[in-house]
Amino acid sequence: MGKELSDGRDVATFAGGCFWCMEAVFQRIEGVLSVTPGYSGGTTPNPTYEEVCTGETAHAEAVQVAFDPSLINYEEVLDIFWQAHDPTTLNRQGPDTGTQYRSAIFWSSDAQREAAEKSKKKAQARWRDPIVTEVVPLEKFWKAEDYHQNYYNNHQSVGYCRMVISPKLKKLKLE
Repeated sequence: MGKELSDGRDVATFAGGCFWCMEAVFQRIEGVLSVTPGYSGGTTPNPTYEEVCTGETAHAEAVQVAFDPSLINYEEVLDIFWQAHDPTTLNRQGPDTGTQYRSAIFWSSDAQREAAEKSKKKAQARWRDPIVTEVVPLEKFWKAEDYHQNYYNNHQSVGYCRMVISPKLKKLKLE
């Protein structure tokens, strides 16, 4: 449906607050093969975490989700995206604030764009406030530094993981 890789995997790119949170959620979904935290939607080439945190790069913390479309389709991946964060808060998720924490779906094909727009309309029925999620073309995805990869699994005892990510996983019945 989107950016299909030569090995048959499909890839979706989302921003929904802290990429550690989104990574931890998608890593626990059957059919998801890998989740890569990174940056997308901005103007600075090859941004660093420190640069993105300033808000001056216009990048969002994002994840690229590679999945097996024979086990989970793009629409199901979108449903998880909507459940994994609050798409009605502009530039904020929980304690994290700034444009780098905005909600966005970065589409890589017309089929992904159409599915994302349809899914957004469907998701609106679950929320009282208007959804502010951007549905925009994927220009470039920059992989985050190594220490951001697999963060929750490697740092479950860290305060942020215990206070923010773990409750989210429990709420979604993923832990």
